[in-house]
Amino acid sequence: MFYEKRKKKCWVCGSNKIHKKGKRGGKQRFQCAECHANLTIKNDGVKYHNQFIWFKKWIMERQVYSTLVRDSKMSQSSLQNLFKFYLNKVPTISVKNKLKVHLLIDGSYFANGLCLILYYDHDIRFVQLYRETNQEKFSEIKEDLENLKKLGVQVYSFTCDGHKAILKAIKVVYPEAKVQRCLVHIKRQVGNYLSQNPKHPINRELLRIISRITWLKTAQESNLWLIEFDHWYNENKDYINQKTYNEASDRLWFTHRNLHLAVSLIINAIPNMFCYIDDPEIPNTTNRIESYFSHLKSKLAPHRGLRFNAKKNFIKWYLYFKNKENK
Repeated sequence: MFYEKRKKKCWVCGSNKIHKKGKRGGKQRFQCAECHANLTIKNDGVKYHNQFIWFKKWIMERQVYSTLVRDSKMSQSSLQNLFKFYLNKVPTISVKNKLKVHLLIDGSYFANGLCLILYYDHDIRFVQLYRETNQEKFSEIKEDLENLKKLGVQVYSFTCDGHKAILKAIKVVYPEAKVQRCLVHIKRQVGNYLSQNPKHPINRELLRIISRITWLKTAQESNLWLIEFDHWYNENKDYINQKTYNEASDRLWFTHRNLHLAVSLIINAIPNMFCYIDDPEIPNTTNRIESYFSHLKSKLAPHRGLRFNAKKNFIKWYLYFKNKENK
């Protein structure tokens, strides 16, 4: 792990030819085969392993110092120094090669402008790669996908929220992969644009139509949905695209801006909305990765006093431990 297991040596002659020779006061005794000296040797490996357990509890079990002091019999300052030592030893995660990877990509924001982007294998619940940055950038996501490709991760499908940087990077690095838009993101964003209780009947009708997308299971159902949306759009396109002159800016603006944004979102997403119909193994939401983010943030919440770099390393340790659980 992150502590070294050292071979036992005689502190009199330096020989490593030692063997056990009973116990005294509950402590294991040893005898050197060369000089016959009787020794008591501290087992640092066990000591460090036991200390590492408390660090893992601090990361994964929301345990605060008062609880750990009580259970470990160590002082708070000793625990703080120990955790600081481990936080500075950032772990690395390895990738798992598979023939058909269904990859979820999403980013989530933390305090102080930290953005964590995860490349998450949906089937084995495993983080293949991550990046800590300040926002979702095309150049960085492209670099990450190129690294995954070099490491032999054969991505069959991507499921994402439709962020332009993600879609562009996928098209460049994995042009043959299938792209599925997260249906929950579409449904949620349209709800944000229209509100959950719109007053205008046109808005209410669109909200009713979009609320059904997560329930479509067959090609026939998706085709009927597309026909219904197309019929609604053709009936209301004049209202949707209506513009009003703004004297202050001397420009024409969409009169019903939020409705226009909602419709544009749906139209742009339609080509990638129903890949899962043809291949049910493709996930149609990023719910699993959002649940992962939620769990991570709940573990980080009791430790709000962490400095920025310590928080970043806390997250790296969390990802490492979670991947270990799923090996």
